[in-house]
Amino acid sequence: MDDTTEQLTLFGKVGRAQIEASFSGGTISSDAGGALLLRQTEQRIGLLRAAASVLPDERSPDRIKHTRLAQLTQRVFAIALGYEDLNDHDQLRRDIALQTAMGQRHEASSAPTLCRFENAMERPTAVALHKVLVDRFIASHRQAPTELVLDLDATDDAVHGRQEGRFFHGYYDHYCFLPLYVMCGESLLVSYLRPSNIDGAHHAAAIIKLLVERLRQAWPTVRITLRADSGFCRTILLSWCERNGVDYVIGLARNSRLQTLGAPTEASCESAFEASAIKQRQFGEFQYAAKKWKRERRVVIRAEHGAQGANPRFVVTNRRDAAATIYDDIYCQRGEMENRIKEQQLGLFADRTSASDWWANQFRLLQASLAYVLMQTIRAVGLAGTELAKAQCTTIRLKLFKIGAAIITSVRRIRFLLAASCPYQEIFFQAAARLEHSG
Repeated sequence: MDDTTEQLTLFGKVGRAQIEASFSGGTISSDAGGALLLRQTEQRIGLLRAAASVLPDERSPDRIKHTRLAQLTQRVFAIALGYEDLNDHDQLRRDIALQTAMGQRHEASSAPTLCRFENAMERPTAVALHKVLVDRFIASHRQAPTELVLDLDATDDAVHGRQEGRFFHGYYDHYCFLPLYVMCGESLLVSYLRPSNIDGAHHAAAIIKLLVERLRQAWPTVRITLRADSGFCRTILLSWCERNGVDYVIGLARNSRLQTLGAPTEASCESAFEASAIKQRQFGEFQYAAKKWKRERRVVIRAEHGAQGANPRFVVTNRRDAAATIYDDIYCQRGEMENRIKEQQLGLFADRTSASDWWANQFRLLQASLAYVLMQTIRAVGLAGTELAKAQCTTIRLKLFKIGAAIITSVRRIRFLLAASCPYQEIFFQAAARLEHSG
């Protein structure tokens, strides 16, 4: 009895026909669509080529079978395709679709090889890869932008083992890391892994300083606004922005003094509600100085009163826009960044920081970030104007990446015979054509 017969599984009947299944189809891939689109994207933007060029490699050149570029491409493409574990590569390394996307015709790296690859990374690697992310963001603009809004946010990254740098966080009520993200719109600029036994704004000012310097080197006249929640309302950050001509719109935690200064606006809002029985929103502003501030700063209040009572919010800013514009059109839009962070953690496994070594985990976070940039390029360029233009990474993966194909290879040709029943054929080829012509 051969292996195919031993692995045969029965699934009942359709009429008189017995349903049989076995993993004996040969050169068939379930990731053909994604492999092709990811390859097309990387061919045009060169993100992984740039990233691989800054990776350390102390291996003996005459004994290398898999280059750093091949290893990075294999892992980042696999993340985008939905494979979160290194162990997946024990079988995935033989997938001809993935090999083709990587630009090779032999087996890719094994799981142990990729594990050694990740553990070879150190602090300089993280610095260099962040430069690659920022340079890619700059290169994605055909013209210099007039204004940029940088979003800062932190999130919890739960750990379940004895990873280096793990600490218990009281607010999140578990052991975790506390990575810091910086984004501009849907573009990812920074994904900086930190331990959780720190202030949530730790290193934020230093990172913003380096980032602003690089952006202004490319675009000297660009207006930059920093946007964040109250966890980043720190004197050092506000003062640096003021000294360096950077605007800020940052949440301010409620306290008794703010309540007193905002009382007239809150009272007006409450009166309007009592007169109409309809939930009311009003805006106001005043000058305020916290104990650690050397000067007063402009604070915008959004007063809200309804059946549940008052619900005021406060924002500190050095912009001169109307109070309603500051809150509704600028500050509230930061919620989109939270969606992008969730997309990376849930869809691209940015929280898969289960290595024992700290810098290996930082590298894992950055590999997820590179996968996000590729996915975002597909979304912004290939899928613009389509029904998937605003789709999450998981939706793009399901509808365009997970397309099965039989693959026929010869010396001169690799043919992908994609599933004829795929309902997104038109969008797939449209995306491929757009990515091909988007230099």
